[in-house]
Amino acid sequence: MKKKLKILLAQLNPIGGDVKGNFKKLEDAWKRACESKIDIIALPEMFLSGYPIDDLVLRGDFISSIEKHISKLAKLTLNGPAIIVGCPRNDNGIIRNSVFILDNGEILGFRDKAKLPNEHEFYDNRQFVPGDLPGPILIRGIRFGVPICEDIWDPEVCECLKESGAEIILSINGSTYNIDKMEKRVNNVVSRAVENDIPLIYLNLVGGQDELIFDGGSFAVNSDGQLAFQLPMFETFDGVIEIENNSSSLKISSKHIFKDQTGYESLYSAIMLSLRDYVTKNSFKNVILGLSGGIDSALVSAVAVDALGPENVRCFMLPSKFTSQDSTNDAKDISDRLDIKLEALSIEELYNSVENTLKKTFNSLERDITEENIQSRLRALLLMAVSNKFGNMLISTSNKSESAVGYSTLYGDMSGGFAPLKDVWKTDVVGLCNWRNKNKPQSSKYPKLDIIPSNIIVKPPTAELRENQKDSDSLPDYKILDEILALNIEEMKSEEEIIQKGFEREVVSQVLKLLRISEYKRFQAPPGPKLGKKAFGRDRMYPLTNKF
Repeated sequence: MKKKLKILLAQLNPIGGDVKGNFKKLEDAWKRACESKIDIIALPEMFLSGYPIDDLVLRGDFISSIEKHISKLAKLTLNGPAIIVGCPRNDNGIIRNSVFILDNGEILGFRDKAKLPNEHEFYDNRQFVPGDLPGPILIRGIRFGVPICEDIWDPEVCECLKESGAEIILSINGSTYNIDKMEKRVNNVVSRAVENDIPLIYLNLVGGQDELIFDGGSFAVNSDGQLAFQLPMFETFDGVIEIENNSSSLKISSKHIFKDQTGYESLYSAIMLSLRDYVTKNSFKNVILGLSGGIDSALVSAVAVDALGPENVRCFMLPSKFTSQDSTNDAKDISDRLDIKLEALSIEELYNSVENTLKKTFNSLERDITEENIQSRLRALLLMAVSNKFGNMLISTSNKSESAVGYSTLYGDMSGGFAPLKDVWKTDVVGLCNWRNKNKPQSSKYPKLDIIPSNIIVKPPTAELRENQKDSDSLPDYKILDEILALNIEEMKSEEEIIQKGFEREVVSQVLKLLRISEYKRFQAPPGPKLGKKAFGRDRMYPLTNKF
């Protein structure tokens, strides 16, 4: 090899199934690499196809499209950088998760993912068959090991690559976000580099794909485990590294070293990215939501403005006779702070009409939760009508705590195309509001601070579906509720184990009963981003009919 080799690590944002569009993004990045006299350009796991694409990968016409575009990419490399890119591969009727190496106008080779994840949000064993332990491949004078994502979490793969002659490891990844994932990645990569005395490059996807978020944050360490390169989280970025040949070993250097995002900063950025990508990748431009004057809708409206800009967010206040003047004032206050349009659509006349229609059927039965749910469903009716008429996506404002215990109305406030707070506990809703008031997210489209009125944050939560209603009438304090739910959902602790931690038996029994009987409601909820250890939806699967 020449004294120094330049690699462009393209931390890009693909769209699931958009082979033509992803090819164009890669081609554009390759042209930028040509202008910068780059030797190799690398793209993340399954970039050409998007990831995950589930059973779409089983379609023959889809795989044929992948093969056609791989051939096009190979021709590009006749006069320019080599390409390393991930995509599915048809191996005589068996589908592999693979990385292709393209150079000098041809397919130089490929390697298959040997360790397939089949837990949490990934079901790779359903579509793919694991490959053999990979060996290195010679690219521009260097023997590269090119493992794929899960491969580097098992010491066996990197050890095999080192023993078979790899001089450096470039791992392509589709690794999803959760709040402590970055620290785990770095610790794992450092372990692989040090134990094998080899530099290791970690290239990750970025972007939202349905319920999953890929947070980028690509990085590299040298053989001593020292950080040599790091890209920003939650953003597309062209990162350039140089590999220097020091006769006996290779060394990575780069001018790109960005800081991680942690805590509420990373959580807010993740929600913002997931909403932006879900809306735009599904060909919507604008969103609408019900702005009640409560904390959940306040946070969702703030995230929407940050993600899409105030000109693309439209909010509606849908008052009933139970709506307080404070709620009306708070909704107006936050809409002014966010520079978004707020319209009022009263449900009072509609509610009276429904009540009169059902009067004979209900036959003077006492009022109960039925009448409360009618109000919520009437609000959804009006919001969905606006969504249909103007082509805006309705976004839901339900949080994880409410969804867990069924404190939301099916076909009412659960309605919408996307639920940004689906995996956010109520206690973290408060934390995110306080964080956003003092901080501007890195890729926000809205520069202002102090955007969520303090009154909204501190006032007691209420659905305002009956006189003087408070969440605390039927639920324990949210701090206690969230702790109990997290122990059961995320830590898989039993009722007795939770009680042994000091919680009251009656409270634990009530909370877990509500969790069990609300499963069917959550099954019908809109998608939302996976953010923590165990999210409702793709990540947590329980039977709807369940007597355990």
